Amino acid sequence: MTRKGILTFFLLLGLWLLARPAGAQSGELLLLNFEGAVTPGMARYFERGISTAEQQDLDAVVIVLDTPGGMVDTTLEIVQAFRRSRVPVIVFVGPAGAQAASAGSIITLAAHASGMAPQTVIGAASPIGGDGQDLGETVQRKIIEDLKAVVRGLAERRGPDAVALAEAMIEEARAVNSSEALAVNLIDAVAVDVNDLLRQLDGLVVEVDGRPVTLQLADASQRRLTPNFIESLMVALANPLLISILMFIGVQAILVEISNPGGWIPGLIGVLCLAMAFYGLGMLPANYLGLGLVALAFILFVAEVFTPTFGALAIGGVVALFAGLLVLFNSPGTPEFARISIPGAILISTAAGGFFFFLAYKALRAQTYQSVTGSEGLIGQHGVVRRSFEAIRSDAGEYEGTVLATGELWQARASEPLERGDPVQVVSREGFTLQVRRPTAAPVKTQNES
Repeated sequence: MTRKGILTFFLLLGLWLLARPAGAQSGELLLLNFEGAVTPGMARYFERGISTAEQQDLDAVVIVLDTPGGMVDTTLEIVQAFRRSRVPVIVFVGPAGAQAASAGSIITLAAHASGMAPQTVIGAASPIGGDGQDLGETVQRKIIEDLKAVVRGLAERRGPDAVALAEAMIEEARAVNSSEALAVNLIDAVAVDVNDLLRQLDGLVVEVDGRPVTLQLADASQRRLTPNFIESLMVALANPLLISILMFIGVQAILVEISNPGGWIPGLIGVLCLAMAFYGLGMLPANYLGLGLVALAFILFVAEVFTPTFGALAIGGVVALFAGLLVLFNSPGTPEFARISIPGAILISTAAGGFFFFLAYKALRAQTYQSVTGSEGLIGQHGVVRRSFEAIRSDAGEYEGTVLATGELWQARASEPLERGDPVQVVSREGFTLQVRRPTAAPVKTQNES
């Protein structure tokens, strides 16, 4: 090949590389995976993912979602974050067996593109009250109409069938599987995994921040973003069992502080645990009657500390705590993710009662210990004669000598003569003089010897 031919070849190669379409270049996307209730922790995680993708100029954010639903306010916050995003947001309900129930269905509709794995479910988005009960007719109708307007706006680009199904999810709590959702164009694809979804969505045109964007993600590299500590903690605090445990620890720590004032560590732990528990309660549909019963249980525990009733108030506290936990989280209409099991309630209640009775037992036992300080600490103590006793008043039968008791030498008196080395027991104390006698019982057990 001549020099001219070589130059022509490289020139044509360079022109071909420059003329390649942008879609032929592999992109990069951010992959988020979330399983759990819709809580502020989820919203913070999603918002951080979108912000990261925007700052690093990535091609899309893909969210693998499995949620039983959650808070309406948080759901609308997530919807707004999706609509403000400058990068495409794709929601994939998966893996098989996952669900986008209740609030999760609205989040899926808000995505720029969406897909579901086989054997997954979406829907059942009827609202319930903050206490787990069905809302009053007027309030419920108002909220339902508001949510229907939201889903109409999200689903109208998908056609009238999708809009009708979305409204039925709110109005009638209707739920459908992935095939049924695809049949009415509520979602864009049914895929076995994320890679399959990206291949099916390749070439799809979506509107992002008011401009059309063609998805070209079939060969895109995937970068995972995991929840940080704060996000994970916020999600964990929406667990009713964890909330119950935190209340148990918090109250017991405060009881320890009350019964043994002066130390700040138990009180601080108690306040922190109760603060986290009440934060978690704010994210769940909690029944106020149940909350009142739990508060009554804590009052009975505290009352037992100040007015010992040999466990009567404490037993009442255990019963009230068990009933309160069941009512607090298990009201009619409460979603499954916000419920606590009966074994869980029994475990927490018996643990609280058992811990309290342990403290009460130790307190009662401490009352039987002989004091080891002051005059009272000397009474009943055993010692040994160091200087033989001599009569000081022969007519009264009183003798005086020196004894070693509690590690100290004491002037002592007795009603009989005692020789050096004889064991003695302290009967009383007058100033710096002890009244002693020969031991008549085994040594008294002290707290330091237990």
